[in-house]
Amino acid sequence: MDTKKTLLESAIVLYFVIAFEVLIMISPFAGFFYSVFNPMLLQFASHSSTRWLSAFYLPHMVLPQHIILQFVRVMGSVLLLFGLGVFFLCAVQIYIAKFRKKGAVLVGLYSIIRHPQYLALGMAGLGLSILWPRFLTVVLWLVMALIYYFLAKDEERRMLNAHEETYRVYMKKTGMFLPKAVERMVTPQKPLGKLMVALCIGAIIIGAAFLLRAYTIIQLTLWTKAPNVAAIAILPEDGFMMDHRMADILSLSQVKDRLHLDKQYLVYFIPGDYIMQGMIADTGGDWKLYEQHHSMAMIMDWVLHPFRHLREGHHAMHTGIHPANDKQDNGNIRRLIFLSIEDLDVKSPFDLFAINALRVPQFMVDINVHTLRVLDVKELPHGSGWGSVPTPMF
Repeated sequence: MDTKKTLLESAIVLYFVIAFEVLIMISPFAGFFYSVFNPMLLQFASHSSTRWLSAFYLPHMVLPQHIILQFVRVMGSVLLLFGLGVFFLCAVQIYIAKFRKKGAVLVGLYSIIRHPQYLALGMAGLGLSILWPRFLTVVLWLVMALIYYFLAKDEERRMLNAHEETYRVYMKKTGMFLPKAVERMVTPQKPLGKLMVALCIGAIIIGAAFLLRAYTIIQLTLWTKAPNVAAIAILPEDGFMMDHRMADILSLSQVKDRLHLDKQYLVYFIPGDYIMQGMIADTGGDWKLYEQHHSMAMIMDWVLHPFRHLREGHHAMHTGIHPANDKQDNGNIRRLIFLSIEDLDVKSPFDLFAINALRVPQFMVDINVHTLRVLDVKELPHGSGWGSVPTPMF
């Protein structure tokens, strides 16, 4: 039984390691992590039936402009911090009780539910799956929740063996993960009923993730006025600039000569020093975040300030990338990253974001959008700053 418990707890640790991918990928340990994790992601991405697991269901690089998506993102941070806070609070209670040899902890949150630590870790895990919104983390979170249930049942069995009389009375007064009154209303007593509830919860959560993904795509700030080119703005306020200048940009020889009429293109319209551009394409070593040695500051900013790293985070690391004579006009300078869409028949702009679409970086252009002066053009390798790792598309 101890071996089984160790395996279950190891699976939980594995979940949190995978869910903390975004933290690891901006740390010096990114190379070690992806040497193990990336083959699994690539395996998922290589099959149409499992490709969705490596995809994202919420905006991560694009500043969400709708209040619903903003609320969901903020709740990710709230759930993570609140869940971890409750977990450590309960851990303090337990270790104080062990130190004083008072037996089972039956006060505080434990007077309401029997397993507040597992519930707290579940909340933190759900928050993480919002902060780094791969479908894979959602599926693994459901698996983790099931593991917590079996761990809780095993813990109750051991407590009944050790303190049968007091713990059985305690179980009658408290719920497992919810207050007793609520648990009676929502939890069937028969095993088949419990199984059906578990399956329904899984279907609802995964279904909600797909709905959020569809809603995210609808809310993106897009320019779609060219037959084979669509552009997406990282910042919603760039939509006006993109709408009025994108056609003129595409007519420039430095851009036009690199486009093929038989290909579909997605263009990221970003500030030149946008901190997360390495996830779109390998635009240079400055944008490989694991090489910047700002990991802790970026992690705290990512959790405590959900949108600042999208709008202002790049200024903390870089002051500018363009020639001196353009610095006074940096507000009009944008970097356009062109990706071709492969293995997909694009019938609408929204198809560019399909899970089965393969987005391949082609080239980037730095341009003063006001004067249409091209500052730099660079061909790009077919990968992101993390090589072949599947990274966010929005």
